[in-house]
Amino acid sequence: MRRFAQAALLVLSGLGLLHAALFTDLYLNLVKPGMRPLLIASGAVLVALGAWAAAEAWGRRRTGGARDDHDHGHGHGHGHGHGHGHGHRRRPDGGGSGDAHGHDHSRVPRVAWLLFLPVLSLLFYAPPALGSYTASREPAKAVAVEEDGFDPLPATSPLPITLTDFTQRVQQDRSRAVGKRTVVMTGFVTPAPGGEGWYLTRIIVSCCAADASSVKVLVHGAAAPKADTWVNVTGTWHPGGTLGTASAAVALDARSVAKAPKPSNAYMDALPLTS
Repeated sequence: MRRFAQAALLVLSGLGLLHAALFTDLYLNLVKPGMRPLLIASGAVLVALGAWAAAEAWGRRRTGGARDDHDHGHGHGHGHGHGHGHGHRRRPDGGGSGDAHGHDHSRVPRVAWLLFLPVLSLLFYAPPALGSYTASREPAKAVAVEEDGFDPLPATSPLPITLTDFTQRVQQDRSRAVGKRTVVMTGFVTPAPGGEGWYLTRIIVSCCAADASSVKVLVHGAAAPKADTWVNVTGTWHPGGTLGTASAAVALDARSVAKAPKPSNAYMDALPLTS
């Protein structure tokens, strides 16, 4: 990979980051919103480094074109009519003189060209957000213990609630208030093993997609929509175990399931948007 290709790789990497973080919301498929300024700064630095590398390579080519390719020929005449020429040529990268055997040891392996594939994907095909494939291969996130008790639930019906809050109320709220309420939650569909219901799921990240974890609520009483479909599910707690303790089932008897628009930031457990 020559210097100009290396410079192009830096520039394209920077443009890919700037495109994802500055002009679109695609960066939210990879990191939290708070990482946006860092991505923009990183993209700008990569573009600047690539431009500097390209300018340096161009300057070396211009200044070295006449000098570095100059051959010094030495002719030795002998009575036998044999001429011996010794050519010395400087390397194109500005190094010292060397033998012109055609070997360029400054090049990297050809496989390095594959680095352009993920870079170009940022510009033309952004990776999708994590979904049911990831959620189905890991256990649900352990919900933190509520130490200060729970506030009374609003009188709204159905009650908009997050999957995390529903899980806490089901397994930790000794007042068992959620067991008597109709709730509505939003998430995407994840198939359940064994075909017994399906999971309403949210994926949560602390920093980026690499540390993602999922929170799930098992849905009963409604046919499973297509995997990764975002839905609003309205229903009541599905009895199982002792409500208000860790033995309680984090499950819902669905009364209705309606498609919902995918949120721009899919990596947070937010309240559903209801009319």
